[in-house]
Amino acid sequence: MYKIGIITVSDKGSRGERVDESGPAIREMVGILGNVVSYKILPDDIDTLKEAMVNMSDREKVELILTTGGTGLSQRDNTPEATLAVIEREVPGLPEAMRAESMKKTNRAMLTRAVAGVRKNTLIINLPGSVKGVRECLEVILPALPHALEILTGRGGECGVG
Repeated sequence: MYKIGIITVSDKGSRGERVDESGPAIREMVGILGNVVSYKILPDDIDTLKEAMVNMSDREKVELILTTGGTGLSQRDNTPEATLAVIEREVPGLPEAMRAESMKKTNRAMLTRAVAGVRKNTLIINLPGSVKGVRECLEVILPALPHALEILTGRGGECGVG
């Protein structure tokens, strides 16, 4: 079982003006991977987001961070930039797979700027802000996450062995 962190990125949510539904949807779906040990609702501020990701990864030793929100085109959508600033290596296949599957449902999927990457022993993945988007995207990548986390954390064998 892995330690999981969830960051909901929402200016209104962070001020208590909107109820977070996406974070709980993530929690419900990732229970098969481990325990959510850190959950934050933060404003879409790049420095705040970077600090939270670094803290979860480096201090709390969370192995998977899932963000929800802040991946669109508005001036306040800073989640991808914050993620890119803290990761050491990108994992482009995860957002590519999410976009490809989402494009089958809506052409607006091509507008997401979500990214994924690795910081030390932590996999960080940006998800959409809507509950529907979170569920659809997690359904696509969830089957690959156990293997990704096994390899990243050194708990599993090497790819292609067997």
